[in-house]
Amino acid sequence: MQLRYAMTGLVVVLSLAGCQRTAYDYSSNASAGPAPLTAQPVPSVQGGQLPPPTGSSQFPAAPTTTTTAPMPGAQPGAMAANALDITKESMVGSWRVNGSCDMFLTLTNLGSGSRGGTRGCVGELTAMGSWEVAGKQVLLKDRSGNQLGSVYKTADNRFEGQTSTGQSISLSR
Repeated sequence: MQLRYAMTGLVVVLSLAGCQRTAYDYSSNASAGPAPLTAQPVPSVQGGQLPPPTGSSQFPAAPTTTTTAPMPGAQPGAMAANALDITKESMVGSWRVNGSCDMFLTLTNLGSGSRGGTRGCVGELTAMGSWEVAGKQVLLKDRSGNQLGSVYKTADNRFEGQTSTGQSISLSR
C-alpha cells in the first residue's frame, strides 16, 4: 500500500516539475520591445476633374418587351387556341429542355415572376433567371426581366414554344 502512495507522489512531483511560470515578467527591461517598422515609400497622388457621365441616366433602360406580347414568328392565335390550361403550381419542379438540358422552376418570388434557371443549356436559355404564367403561356425571362421565350401546354407534362430569336423549345418531364 505504501508503494502505491510513493508512486502517486512521484507522478505528481514529476508532472509539476515540468511546469513553470509563463506570465510576462515586468521586472525585465520595459523599454525593450520590437523594433519599429520603417516607412514604405508612397507614390504621388494625382488630382483632376472626371469626365461627365455618358448617357442621361445612371440606371439601365427598362425591359422593352411586354409580358403579353406574342413571340416573333409565332402564330399566337393557333397556339393559344390549342393550348391547355396551366397553373403556376403545376409548373414547379425540374423540366427537360429539348431533351438535352434541365430547367428548374420554383415559386420563390423574383421581380414580377418566380425564380427559375437552367443547367447544361446553350444559347439564350443560359441567361434565364425567372418565369411567370400569363394566360395559357409560360413566359421565360432573363435576370433583368426581358422575355427570352414562351411555351404553351400541349399535353400532360409537355410544353412547346420558342425563344425570342425563333429557336424552338420543348419542355417535358
